[in-house]
Amino acid sequence: MIVEQVWTGNAYRNFNYLIACPETGDALAIDPLDYKKCLAVAAERGWTISQILNTHEHGDHTGGNKGVVSATGAKVIAHSNAQGRIPNMDRGVGAGDVIKVGNTVELECLDTPGHTMSHICLLSRTDQPGLFSGDTLFNAGAGNCHNGGHPDELFETFERQLEILGDDTRIYPGHDYLLNNLAFTLDREPDNTAAAKMIRDYKDQDPENALVTTLGQEKEINTFFRLQNSSVLEKLLEDFPEMGDRPDARAVFLKLRELRNSW
Repeated sequence: MIVEQVWTGNAYRNFNYLIACPETGDALAIDPLDYKKCLAVAAERGWTISQILNTHEHGDHTGGNKGVVSATGAKVIAHSNAQGRIPNMDRGVGAGDVIKVGNTVELECLDTPGHTMSHICLLSRTDQPGLFSGDTLFNAGAGNCHNGGHPDELFETFERQLEILGDDTRIYPGHDYLLNNLAFTLDREPDNTAAAKMIRDYKDQDPENALVTTLGQEKEINTFFRLQNSSVLEKLLEDFPEMGDRPDARAVFLKLRELRNSW
């Protein structure tokens, strides 16, 4: 499996992705908003985009579909419940469905509600897995739930699906929010040395060559995976003593998501 992360350079800081079969040159485009860049990268590599996967229905993820389809005839794939919200969908998928790319690539669909209720993440079936996480999981952060989602569902997705993935799983998010998210982690957990080191090391990173974290790293620097960390809890209870001495993981996650909304 070949992964090409395409930096859009737009105000929303979107990442688009091309996943290609090395044997055939067949390629899948994930959320190809900047369709011109995606088409140019594919042409440069000698790949043919035959499929598009939209992780969810928001316009900054679906807005390039028409351009790619017009140029290539690619088929549009998205969550089966997004039918009607994503124009001209060819295939609806759900949990456990597999998207094949060429002869060698298989990507498993995870039904991951929270950011929206019709959100798909893709997990590669490779020796070192890769998670194409859309707006569910960001580097050092979690998606918001403002436009069609719900934080309770996002918590369930983190606890029941993301937390259990292998620590070597590489994380490919839909946006570059790394520095802001690390700053939020340090606001909530000031003694997090891993987050402090990462923010120093990557404060000047070029998003054209962005850091790709692993889930193991995320568990060290992403506060939404650190719900029972003593420093996170101590700071939260200082600010919100009404939560009681031992808030459960769900209550902590929901409060952190609420805080991040206005941080």
